[in-house]
Amino acid sequence: MVLVPFPSLRGLPVRVRPLAALSAAALSAVLLAGCATGAAPDAGSSPSPDVADLCAAGVAPGAASDAVTVEGEPGTASTATFDIPLEVDELQSTVIAKGSGDPVESGQLVSYALTAFNAETGEQLGSVGYADAPVLPSQISPDNPIGQILGCATPGTRVVAAFPATQSNTAEVYIFDFLAVVPDNATGQAEDPVDGMPTVELAEDGAPTVTLPDGDMPTEFKKATLKKGDGPVVQSGDSVLVQYHGVSWNSGEVFDQSWGKQPWSFTVGSGVVQGFSDAVAGETVGSQVIAVLPPAVAYGEGEINDADLTGQTLVFVVDILAAQPAAG
Repeated sequence: MVLVPFPSLRGLPVRVRPLAALSAAALSAVLLAGCATGAAPDAGSSPSPDVADLCAAGVAPGAASDAVTVEGEPGTASTATFDIPLEVDELQSTVIAKGSGDPVESGQLVSYALTAFNAETGEQLGSVGYADAPVLPSQISPDNPIGQILGCATPGTRVVAAFPATQSNTAEVYIFDFLAVVPDNATGQAEDPVDGMPTVELAEDGAPTVTLPDGDMPTEFKKATLKKGDGPVVQSGDSVLVQYHGVSWNSGEVFDQSWGKQPWSFTVGSGVVQGFSDAVAGETVGSQVIAVLPPAVAYGEGEINDADLTGQTLVFVVDILAAQPAAG
């Protein structure tokens, strides 16, 4: 059982086409033509399958994306100029600044920023992801628009992406900045364990295993910080990206986790049980916390059952990967 359904890629502000809505157009335009939009691995090396998949997914540049002139440094909100109306017949992506480091791999989390423009009028539609308007990282794959416009790029890469019109949107131009690869597990400083709390062991990839202590089951909410991150403090109303691992204290069994699937985002204070929000509120990004949720702050009191976790006391290990402040 999951807390709430796993989300698709997060949407952008009003008047900027949501990335999720671009999936159909982007998928129809995929050109299996090598690393057209990304920095290829060094000559003579053998890229991993995860890198090769993104190389193959990267769409090619075209007349529309090549026709855009960009002013401004990568990593900052910039301007785009082009002759209007700009005709965009398929998804195109042109690299205008190459990054450095290792090529991104399918399944990794990436932070990004972009500025969007109406291809018919040249009007700027909005800008997100920069210092004054951060967005949550997204998982990159060959099947989503980020993977298709970046390919196997390296961090610091800037591309111009041109999207064709859809039934609900005019054609658009994005200046898209690939900022960084984001860790998919907590990276904070390890803290001393708290007596009486379940213990946690971590696999090499960061996935936790929980061991419950002997003794009576707790009847009140408790939490402890296992790793202390150095990022911003999570506030009520923030959107957060997390990895989580849930265990029933009643059965000792894992009932749900994001590990092996994808990190999960939610808004603190809504859409999840109270105890899950309480587990991350007041903690810092990069932290790992463990929380014990009695039924009152989980799925409610009542006769214990496994179908909806009613009456069960739950243990969550939560890695806080990123936070996006609530809109002012």
